[in-house]
Amino acid sequence: MELDFILIGGREQREIVIIDYDDTWASTAASMAQKIKDCVGPAALSVEHIGSTSVSGLAAKPVIDMLLVVDDIDDEESYIVPLESLGLRLRVREPGHRMLRTAELDFHVHVLPTNTAEQIDYLDFRDWLRVSATDRALYESTKRTLAANSWSDMNHYADAKSAVIQQILTRARNWRAVQPTSVAPDSCRRTV
Repeated sequence: MELDFILIGGREQREIVIIDYDDTWASTAASMAQKIKDCVGPAALSVEHIGSTSVSGLAAKPVIDMLLVVDDIDDEESYIVPLESLGLRLRVREPGHRMLRTAELDFHVHVLPTNTAEQIDYLDFRDWLRVSATDRALYESTKRTLAANSWSDMNHYADAKSAVIQQILTRARNWRAVQPTSVAPDSCRRTV
């Protein structure tokens, strides 16, 4: 069966607010990662803090993005039902990706199957921004400039960042390619 992109609840127009980095984001994400591991159990192959809030010093929307990697993304009972017990609700269902979020819109949990290009891209992008002050500044500047616009749909804001993300991701991939294997993203291995 072919699964189409489903946006549960329809399109949303919200003001994009970028704030300075908050030192509590890392500990808040670590706490949520542990809750996700505890409630999802063995279906959670890895849980990672991703997105701008995972990069120290980077301004961001005050929304913590998490990456949950599972063996079988179509086995939604193994992870959606447990995540609902944490107050998360399914927002996006598409081939190879699910996204759940809290009612407060302060957490997004992206669910991907193991060893996908998207999983590796999330981690490479995050890890590169952690080491490259130049690309961190470029990304922050881009986000602040775009956030000053009015967006009829949150997805349009995300799409507007795509060209800069691809430029940065190219540099991230080049950087990752020359790193020792011990620096490979943890969640590309089967660990929790």
